Amino acid sequence: MRTIKYALAFIFSCAILLGCGGKEEKKKEGFTYENKKSTTKKVEESDPNQVVLTSNDQMQFNKTEIRVKAGKKVKLTLKHIGKLDKKIMGHNFVLLKQGISVSAFGNQAATFAENEYIPEDTKDIIVHTKLIGAGETTVIEFDAPAVGEYDFLCSFPGHYAIMKGKFIVE
Repeated sequence: MRTIKYALAFIFSCAILLGCGGKEEKKKEGFTYENKKSTTKKVEESDPNQVVLTSNDQMQFNKTEIRVKAGKKVKLTLKHIGKLDKKIMGHNFVLLKQGISVSAFGNQAATFAENEYIPEDTKDIIVHTKLIGAGETTVIEFDAPAVGEYDFLCSFPGHYAIMKGKFIVE
């Protein structure tokens, strides 16, 4: 009986060794596990007028400064990488005209919940995205404004205090 137990233990050990790397792993031809050189560039490095901006549940954009070239079309992609619904932690991108106060605009926008926190009939905005929540993405295209510095923000109530930055047209 003891001999049978030892034999079974030996067979079991051999099976484990063979199943767990006893054989040499064959790699498929043309496939490599190592990234020897990076061939991808960030979109904004290859074309500064293609901007990807992320927002999260901590009321943050991933950028506080965006630089674009004047006289060209801008494609701005806003991604909400958080987990909260837009009713709780919605985000948008609002590009203000020069000379408009971020705080004054943000306070006014907070009263327009039914219009995704964009004041109706306002002349203070160059462009804005729709309000998005967790996992959503929105894209807008617009012509870059004149050379200069502009403010951008999220107009969801209270977010503008943190979620803001400079949009610089060169």
